[in-house]
Amino acid sequence: MVHHEWSLSAGLCHSVPSFLYRVSLMMKPQVVFVLGGPGAGKGTQCSKIVENYNYTHLSAGDLLRAERAREGSEDGQLIANYIKEGKIVPVEITINLLKRAMEETMQKDEKKFRFLIDGFPRNEDNLQGWKKVMEGKADIKFVLFFDCSNEVCINRCLERGKSSGRTDDNRESLEKRIQTYLQSTRPIIELYEKEGKVRTIDASRSVDEVFAEVKAILEKEG
Repeated sequence: MVHHEWSLSAGLCHSVPSFLYRVSLMMKPQVVFVLGGPGAGKGTQCSKIVENYNYTHLSAGDLLRAERAREGSEDGQLIANYIKEGKIVPVEITINLLKRAMEETMQKDEKKFRFLIDGFPRNEDNLQGWKKVMEGKADIKFVLFFDCSNEVCINRCLERGKSSGRTDDNRESLEKRIQTYLQSTRPIIELYEKEGKVRTIDASRSVDEVFAEVKAILEKEG
């Protein structure tokens, strides 16, 4: 019996270091926050980054829309109401969806630890929530800020609304979204600017011109 216990603990001792070693090898997610007004081209540019670099694109909005549509989701109806009103979904819901998506991606492929998180953090509440849940669990490399005039943003979204089928690509929703962005998101960008973590891109230009600048930033940042 004594012998049995000893061999059990010896087995345990043997397995613990290798487990710790494996954990230490796992990178923390390296995160780039992608911010800008509605229609600034965040989604388009993220797709191009993913095609050319080893990044995984997570859109807070897309994750919320997918959760809203998921059968049996407790948060689905709640999310639907917030999106329809152009309001910001409670932060815990969004962060848990982002965290789950990052964990699933890294479990499938440990080389995939670089993430573009698009449309987040949108306000102070988002930022505090992120710090509370993700502090020490993910590294924020920098913020990619697509800067674009409100008029250009609105026109792009109205154009997109003709084919996107998105319920919030109409002028009334857009005016609300622009207001929310100016009041809530711009101050977050300014906070990161003080830390020297913002890379600003003039997003009013063509997709290719904007992407040329994105590439230069990513190559410089490594």
